[in-house]
Amino acid sequence: MSSSSASASDQYLRDTNTRLTHPLTHPSPITITMSSPLRTSPQPPTLDDEISALQSKTSTLLTSPSTLALLSSDPNLTSQSSLHQSHHLQTLYRTCATLTLFRAQDPDPNAVDAGSILGLRIEVVSRAKFLRPYYVLFNRPWASSSSLPGPQRKWLRVHRHTVPSCIPLSGLAARYLPSPDKDDTRRKQDLGKFARGVRREVVRYHARLGTVADLRKAAGLGRGGDGGDKSGLVDISPADAEVRHVSVEWGDGRTGRLVIGDDGEVEKLVVVGENGRDREAGRELLGGLGLAGTVKAEEVVRRLAGTGGA
Repeated sequence: MSSSSASASDQYLRDTNTRLTHPLTHPSPITITMSSPLRTSPQPPTLDDEISALQSKTSTLLTSPSTLALLSSDPNLTSQSSLHQSHHLQTLYRTCATLTLFRAQDPDPNAVDAGSILGLRIEVVSRAKFLRPYYVLFNRPWASSSSLPGPQRKWLRVHRHTVPSCIPLSGLAARYLPSPDKDDTRRKQDLGKFARGVRREVVRYHARLGTVADLRKAAGLGRGGDGGDKSGLVDISPADAEVRHVSVEWGDGRTGRLVIGDDGEVEKLVVVGENGRDREAGRELLGGLGLAGTVKAEEVVRRLAGTGGA
């Protein structure tokens, strides 16, 4: 090995030892920085978010001291503010408490149980409006019976009601509010299930009425049932009191019958022409049944209107 090569090797070893022993000559450590995840652009606020923010600002504004001082200085503003708050509270109450109980007194001097009445109020919302509440009144005709056990003397019976006649009130009462039987101590009454069952049937009834109204509106039919020129439809109207069957008439003489389910969706449709039942037309109108075997009312209207000139 040449002298120049040996001297270069010795110099390399000396430099290496110097770096390993002297702390100031150590290379600085490598720092690895984890980058933050990619930030997506913020989503624009939805309509519900904007409404909530506006309601929050409105409530804060109305409760501020300056606003209260301004309202108290003007009697008209004070009365309008009180009416607004009362309406808001009533709307909130009717929305959240759809079933309420109250006590009443029967004015009949010969009424059973000294005229004591228990009332059930049923609130229903249809087409974004509160309807007139429905009432079911109960009494206790077995309160003075000595042949029944003590608990059964307090059992309830439907006394009066304002529920539509198509609602199976008697069947629900027989199921959840049976008459007392001294030989059957296992029989019980359940007022909660009865109330929920009645309201469920009332809500379904109004859902079917709303479906008929939507059908008529989409078909261009007025309240008088006249004027389906653009769609060929002459009339769409309920065929029974429960609004489970709907009659449809075309301008060319054909008739149809819709079967509406509990949720307001169309389940079946039958078209009858001059030569009897038109099965092909029925299949065309209900060709897009969903997974539950139903079709939306809007889709039925569109297809009904399309068959006006067929």
